[in-house]
Amino acid sequence: MPRMKSARRVMLLAMMGLTMVFASCDAVKKILNTDLAEEDYSMGELYVDEYVKEVPYVPTPSAEAAAAGKVNALGLERMPDDNEQLYDAIEGWIGTPYLYGGTTKSGVDCSGFVGNIFNEVYDKRLHRVANDMQQDCQLISRSELREGDLVFFVNSKGHVSHVGIYLRDDLFVHSSTSRGVIISRLGDKYWSAHFYKGGRVKV
Repeated sequence: MPRMKSARRVMLLAMMGLTMVFASCDAVKKILNTDLAEEDYSMGELYVDEYVKEVPYVPTPSAEAAAAGKVNALGLERMPDDNEQLYDAIEGWIGTPYLYGGTTKSGVDCSGFVGNIFNEVYDKRLHRVANDMQQDCQLISRSELREGDLVFFVNSKGHVSHVGIYLRDDLFVHSSTSRGVIISRLGDKYWSAHFYKGGRVKV
């Protein structure tokens, strides 16, 4: 009998030990999952574009320009120093839906769009996310912007979270969270309030 009681005690202790081990594993998993969730959240705060509902800018060239064929691929009046390759490349992306992490014409985010255009038009490889793209540029003021410069915007937390390509006349093209790839005005209320810096990509 004493031996049986001893065996039962050993089994009971073993079961208790296993329970504690599994409980500890679950606890560890919960801690890890919480840490990962917090990391994902902070990464999102830094890199994910804010949702901005807006009406895209629709170019309205003059009748004279249209009749003379002086309208580029985006519907803007053609200027002598336009980079036609840039406008042609952008035209192929207009209307592409927004997709966080996307890099194709099935869905693209802001930095994915900018990266594709710069690779195609300028044979330049830029950093993947908007915040890091600043490293590829000389930062400039809004008044210094010219065709092909980058435009950076900060979100409500003050982090650079969005990027587009400046065209001219206060217009820029970007992958908008609500409309996909569109043309917008820097002077619009949201973009004007959140504009951070222009960026001239280093040669």
